[in-house]
Amino acid sequence: MDITIRPVQAAEYTDLGEITARAYLADGHLDFNEDDAYLNVLRDVAGRAAAAEVLVAVRDERLLGGVTFAAPGSPLADIATPGEAEFRMLAVAHEARGQGAGEALVRACLDRARAIEGVGAVVLSTQSSMAGAHRIYGRLGFVRTPERDWAPIEGLKLLTYRLKL
Repeated sequence: MDITIRPVQAAEYTDLGEITARAYLADGHLDFNEDDAYLNVLRDVAGRAAAAEVLVAVRDERLLGGVTFAAPGSPLADIATPGEAEFRMLAVAHEARGQGAGEALVRACLDRARAIEGVGAVVLSTQSSMAGAHRIYGRLGFVRTPERDWAPIEGLKLLTYRLKL
């Protein structure tokens, strides 16, 4: 069966928030416990959907994962400069990994960026431990931009990538 990429529906906010939080926590990308405030940010799909476009990957009515696409000017764009779009919080449920959902979500972000006049690149931040995501980015032609690496909080260095469209 094919994977469908579409905007998240309000009824899916809780499930996507949990998929996102679990992906970061269970995979060891965060040293946080269940009480950490950033997990609440990861779970806040409604908040993201109010400030950006949240996309989901679905197969047979089953939610596989999601991503937040931040067009230019979005308050959720962390590192994008003029002429760049950004995506954040790419997450795929553990049981759905390796089936193409992550790559399909990234490709959907690229398609959206290409449709915006004046956007010539897509950027993202990632953790060094997110090897599966890095493989997707490499396959799609993203290149590392170490000069843009940054730390949103002390002790958490984020790597950056950019794809010229």
